[in-house]
Amino acid sequence: MVMSNKIEVDLERLQQAFESVRDRLLREQNSEGHWTGQLSTSPLSTATAVMALHQVVKGNPERSAELSPLIENGLAWLGEHQNGDGGWGDTLKSFSNISTTMLSHAVFHATEQSAKYAEVVERADRYITEMGGVAAVVKRYGKDKTFSVPILTHCALAGLVDWKEVSALPFELACLPHQFYATIRLPVVSYALPALIAIGQVRHHFRKPWNPLHSWLRNFSIPQSLRILKRTQPTTGGYLEAAPLTSFVTMSLAAKGLSTHPVVEDGVRFLKDSVLEDGSWPIDTNLATWVTTLSVNALGEELPEENREKILQWLLEQQYKEVHPFTQAAPGGWAWTNLSGGVPDADDTPGAMLAVLALSKEEASPEIQSALQNAARWLLDLQNRDGGWPTFCRGWGALPFDRSSADITAHCIRALERVKTLTPFTSEIESGIRAGFRFLDKQQRADGSWLPLWFGNQHAPEDINPVYGSAKVIAAYRDTGRIEALQAQDGLRWLREAQNEDGGWGGVQGAPSSVEETSLAVEALLSSDVATTEVARGVGWLIDRVESKTIDETTPIGFYFAKLWYFERLYPIIFSASALRKAKETCQGHSSNEN
Repeated sequence: MVMSNKIEVDLERLQQAFESVRDRLLREQNSEGHWTGQLSTSPLSTATAVMALHQVVKGNPERSAELSPLIENGLAWLGEHQNGDGGWGDTLKSFSNISTTMLSHAVFHATEQSAKYAEVVERADRYITEMGGVAAVVKRYGKDKTFSVPILTHCALAGLVDWKEVSALPFELACLPHQFYATIRLPVVSYALPALIAIGQVRHHFRKPWNPLHSWLRNFSIPQSLRILKRTQPTTGGYLEAAPLTSFVTMSLAAKGLSTHPVVEDGVRFLKDSVLEDGSWPIDTNLATWVTTLSVNALGEELPEENREKILQWLLEQQYKEVHPFTQAAPGGWAWTNLSGGVPDADDTPGAMLAVLALSKEEASPEIQSALQNAARWLLDLQNRDGGWPTFCRGWGALPFDRSSADITAHCIRALERVKTLTPFTSEIESGIRAGFRFLDKQQRADGSWLPLWFGNQHAPEDINPVYGSAKVIAAYRDTGRIEALQAQDGLRWLREAQNEDGGWGGVQGAPSSVEETSLAVEALLSSDVATTEVARGVGWLIDRVESKTIDETTPIGFYFAKLWYFERLYPIIFSASALRKAKETCQGHSSNEN
């Protein structure tokens, strides 16, 4: 038993637990040396993919023999994975929600399979009625039409929603130069421009504006906006590598008579390539870059030397060297995936920067310095006027997923702090960091916690996850030497008080403890010099999970676009490896000091 100024723990059990998750994580490396991971399968993705393929077959019956088996397998999978309440959730571990249920329910009607799946359809009917149907979808998303309009379009194509209930989208605005997008305040977030174009067109096709001038303008804009749609389509065919977004685009164009359009052809190719063996689709192809940088940063010095150079070169190759064709993002950033559908963002970029630094243990080479300088410049140019960082595009700000957020801002601060001395613009970085902390100070809630943008907890009120958000922000205070600041201490106090009776953490106190959230909380609390029994209990909770072989149990804590839930198979292994390594180093360091 080792007692440090922070935790009292059995060092032998801790060492064995860490080695177990470390070895497990290292075994997950692929033949190229990096990590790919595996995203959860998704009823929502499956429903939209089935609808897209059905619309293509409907417009081009010659493809029936090719695509009908995929449609039938998708329907069978949905029928087998309906929740007991009659609805569907975003993952097989998620609570039912009105959006995914309406999408899943609609495909049985669209494909004229409602009789074959009568019991499934009847249960879904009851759930949708109880939840409020169309009105509930509109209420769920409010002013943000990024997802409410695609859902209602999907249902309208099935004949279940009148087109008058589907809001028109101003797809003609996509023909304006990209620099005007922030000014005109589009009703969808930046990453949803393909849906704006395709869904806007199919809604226009089925319900023209009453104003003849407006109708003429939209008709005139169709050819140009279709060219934009094709120009921004990745080589894989999948917009953002996401089955839902690609499916919405594909079904919309096919339904308006363009089932043989190149965008549709490539969209179908993507859906065929991304379907899983069980007949379902995940929300995205992979998060390869993201899980690789998380793994590198979690393992630290424990990453074998022989693996480092290969991973480093792979990561450097993923950095964008040219203007991105979709978001017009300048060179310098990283996306979540190594595939062509990725988009550089302000969460994957700092993660990659920190991983590159961790992999290049000696003095940075000119190549590495250049990569890090370009990334730092990219982040500084992305920073919003409020001092925070958005995910993709600076200055949009009208809708939640384009605004500055606490978790991303904290991540950017950590990376910029580490690279500032490697750049010729150190003072500019320091100014950006100060502005970032001012933003974080304003975002701190009265109870001392922070909320993230891209992660949630389905057991918490309004799906919030202050454990994740607070842990990420505390890391920024830690890495910049500000852990004694009042804001950081308030956050640490809140984390301690949020611990569950079993020693673990959920997204909030009382939410079921998870490996992911417990690991994040433990690592954040290890930032403090305050002796806490909470940390010891949290470490013990993780050790127990390793020993009981449940450390890899996943929890749907991730938000994809439009708050679509997901879980990633590697998250619990990565997060626990990081927390247990930090706990081990803390105990070993204290033991060495005593000797």
